[in-house]
Amino acid sequence: MRFLLLFAALLTFAACGDTSTASSSTASVAGTGSTANSTIDPGALADRRLESPDIRISIPGVPLPGALLIGQVGEQQYRAGEFTVNGNGIVFKQAEPLKTGHYYAYFSDGAAVQLLIDQDQTMRLSAPNAATAVTTMTVKGNEDTRRLYESLAFEAGQQEEFRAVGEAIRTTAPGTDAYNELQSQRNALIDVREAFQDRLFAQAPDALFTSYKRAGRNPRLIDARNADGSLDEKAQVAAFRADFWDGVDFNDVRLLNTPVIFNKLKRYMTELTPQNADAIKASADDLLGRVLDQPDYYKFFANWITLQYEPGKTTVMDGAAIHVHMIQNYFTRERAFWADSMTVFGLQQRADQMAHSLVGQKGPDITVPGLDGSPKRLYDLKKPYIAVFMYNPECEHCIEQTPKLIQAHQGLKNELDVYAIALDTEADKWRNFVRQYGLSQFTNVYDPTNRSIFKTYYVDNTPELYLLGPDRTIVSKNLKVEQLAQAIKLAKSK
Repeated sequence: MRFLLLFAALLTFAACGDTSTASSSTASVAGTGSTANSTIDPGALADRRLESPDIRISIPGVPLPGALLIGQVGEQQYRAGEFTVNGNGIVFKQAEPLKTGHYYAYFSDGAAVQLLIDQDQTMRLSAPNAATAVTTMTVKGNEDTRRLYESLAFEAGQQEEFRAVGEAIRTTAPGTDAYNELQSQRNALIDVREAFQDRLFAQAPDALFTSYKRAGRNPRLIDARNADGSLDEKAQVAAFRADFWDGVDFNDVRLLNTPVIFNKLKRYMTELTPQNADAIKASADDLLGRVLDQPDYYKFFANWITLQYEPGKTTVMDGAAIHVHMIQNYFTRERAFWADSMTVFGLQQRADQMAHSLVGQKGPDITVPGLDGSPKRLYDLKKPYIAVFMYNPECEHCIEQTPKLIQAHQGLKNELDVYAIALDTEADKWRNFVRQYGLSQFTNVYDPTNRSIFKTYYVDNTPELYLLGPDRTIVSKNLKVEQLAQAIKLAKSK
């Protein structure tokens, strides 16, 4: 059962809005600084006139009816429109210009054609068949898309060499001469690919294609060594992470309408960053610090990271610490320029409530009336560990989990007390639940006003299970009953 409802406005974070131009209300965003080596003037981008699209694609053999044009904003794809059938191909025309960015023309058999659309929105694409379209596509009228397919064809020509070298690297011991030679071969292939791309970049330094492909490049792995000469993989990953955003021009808002920014954001936060609260907060601070004066990027990054680590959605231990950090630092009145003051107030209030019960903090000592009406103090329980179990008697998951908790407690009763708090219910329903499920082995409490636990143990959904250690710090939270024994074992090992 839902105990504390999420602020409804939080669910609107994922809607990134129109990212094709800078917002007129961004003067309140604090901070300075941007990515080095910026080439795109955001003012110049905003002043450009886009033409009406006229896109024609001809590929024999693909099913023409039902073809769609799919665009992307941030992490979300959307249908930009339907193609009409014209002879042997499809045509997309409309009076209103398309957002600048990356698009797919999707056919009903799963085939897809990539497009890069900027100021010039007239193009003709043709290929002899869908299977070889990447290497045989002819593009007329749009230089961004023409260069895209020139680059894709070159990359396809190297694909087998990359595959063979990559397979050999995976089966060769790191640090050996053979391994180092294979890495050199791989770097040589990358050198050739990047030299080819650089020649295309030089033809049109400010083009969407140039910004898009440059942003998609990954840093090279450094040759980091430990004192004994062995490969230092941690140092490699740290250096890779530090350089990961170097190719992205945060002045170029067009990139938010391509897959490259979301793909990099997801990889940076979930793969390159260790999945613990401190590391994730540090990566978030580093990334948000780069875009404090780039409102479109700031809004997208702040929204996505905050929602990614929302309690109940993330599997990261104490994701609430990340969620609270993001709201308290980045969803302020000064910085959350897209949100009204009431929304910001609600988020800050919610974060403040959550901040009182984060892993590593002292578990709040609460006193709540028990079955006999007398106050029952949490800290009066004497076992080394205390499980704080918050439930609602009519909650289906609570009804399912309570017998499991009773069974788990039987095996842990020498070291575990359970402080069971009934929430959002009535006294009769609480007493009947305690009697029906045989909770006499627990300390059972209920406060109809909920004042006893207000701003203490944050509850998003019931049942909620916290674990306090011998010094009464919170060692784990958001636990499932079957995780309780393992959580105690882990706490003992620290």
